[in-house]
Amino acid sequence: MSRVQLALRVSDLEGSVAFYAKLFGVEPAKRRPGYANFAIENPPLKLVLLEGEAEQPTALDHLGVEVPSTDEVDAATRRLTDSGLVTLAENDTECCYALQDKVWVRGPGDERWEVYTVKADSPRLEKPAENACCAPAA
Repeated sequence: MSRVQLALRVSDLEGSVAFYAKLFGVEPAKRRPGYANFAIENPPLKLVLLEGEAEQPTALDHLGVEVPSTDEVDAATRRLTDSGLVTLAENDTECCYALQDKVWVRGPGDERWEVYTVKADSPRLEKPAENACCAPAA
């Protein structure tokens, strides 16, 4: 199953987790330091919460489409490249406490989009360096 991903940078991670658990009626699928994600079935959504700076309003970090396999990431990469978009592929990358294959593109407003698949859970338990989670390589 594919689903849209919305990644938000929030100043109050615990308060945001509590709010979204109530809003969608589900508990987080994954919790790690500075990070939580919800795998929501209805509507099909992967909601990612990234701990941001204190006292700052919630901001969009990036958007994505989670797909079930690397083959689908590869197909998206070909389709996006063939359509003239600049792509950045990352294979076997550790992001959001998971091992992933992905491709990044930027929208006309410079918004970051990824098409990705989760290959395995990451053994990492510590919080990644500031802004290192789910940022495309330079």
